[in-house]
Amino acid sequence: MTAYPTTATTQQTQQGRPHAAAKPVRWAADAVATLREGARLHLDHSAQSLWRVDRFIEDLRREDTPYAAVEGVLRGLGAYAGEVIVRQTGAEWWATGGDHWVRTPDGRLWDPLDEARRCFAGHGSLRLLCRDATGGGRR
Repeated sequence: MTAYPTTATTQQTQQGRPHAAAKPVRWAADAVATLREGARLHLDHSAQSLWRVDRFIEDLRREDTPYAAVEGVLRGLGAYAGEVIVRQTGAEWWATGGDHWVRTPDGRLWDPLDEARRCFAGHGSLRLLCRDATGGGRR
């Protein structure tokens, strides 16, 4: 999948972050706060914290939690994984047509929001996505 920057994605916020980062950063912050308060899950924006996120999503799936009940949480956890990638690689958020991706400095696009949904369906891993995006799996 290829994304092309729009004027909005090239504009900078006051903090120097691309405009496309505004929503995912907020979603990630909301997920971190919610899980800290509700599930007592501490997320520190490290790659290691994504192990806990994957396990949390797996627990939701095992409990047969309806997707509609966790859709917003999954979006936030995907955004959190994206923020981990951004902070570790200097990547940036891209947005077009309401979709949000992370573009790593090597030009590859990653979809952590979709990966969170895939994780909930039993076919994905935010930890492995981060490993691949940050080059942690290279030898």
